[in-house]
Amino acid sequence: MIELRNVSKSYDGRSRAVDRLSLRVESGELLAIVGPSGCGKTTTLSMINRLEDPSAGAVLIDGADARDHDPVVLRRRIGFVFQDIGLFSHMTVGENAGIVLRILRAKKNEIDARVNELLALVRLAPEEYRNRFPAEISGGQRQRVGVARALAARPGIMLMDEPFGAIDPLARDELASDYREIHQRLGLTTVLVTHDMTEAILLADRIALMRNGTLAQVGSPHELFSAPADDFVRAMMETPRRRATALAATMTKA
Repeated sequence: MIELRNVSKSYDGRSRAVDRLSLRVESGELLAIVGPSGCGKTTTLSMINRLEDPSAGAVLIDGADARDHDPVVLRRRIGFVFQDIGLFSHMTVGENAGIVLRILRAKKNEIDARVNELLALVRLAPEEYRNRFPAEISGGQRQRVGVARALAARPGIMLMDEPFGAIDPLARDELASDYREIHQRLGLTTVLVTHDMTEAILLADRIALMRNGTLAQVGSPHELFSAPADDFVRAMMETPRRRATALAATMTKA
């Protein structure tokens, strides 16, 4: 379980990237944080695993203040997937997937077995992909390796910052669907930052909508559709419908 209690973050001592944010993510939940660029989504994510510490308030992991944990130890319990996955180009797929385990000084046979398990989990056949280099696989496949790497140490929490945004639409949809299945199979607690409302609606149990560093509303997709707190929430939730209407109109003209 993750809880943010009245959390604020300021980088200059004046303006606040995140302003008095309170949010709870239940164990086993997939929560999507959605909002315009600069609204504080990534800063919020970064405070959960202490890439950033809050200027005020507290972040609790399973009831304990994150600041009471050594950040290195804390991050071993939390997987992190970035948009720019940053695989090491001189390492094979298998070496990239297993690098966290090598840092943790796991035995070679344990690493080998775990890497095979992870690659299979993200639908990359180990016998086909393990010895390839990142330049030899597609962007979507590289992102799958990034997900495998984040899962290597068996974290209970996954943080994902626009993880599907830099890959082609077909690969994006497939990976997003596969990750939802992985999330459920492993019983993970996932916080997903995305700017894509359609993606959030399809994947998340609940959606937290942010604007200007504050929480506009949080709820299930149905709750946000049926009872938006204000015009901002209503407009955000209507985005997929507007896009579908525009697409239908375009198809009709064609």
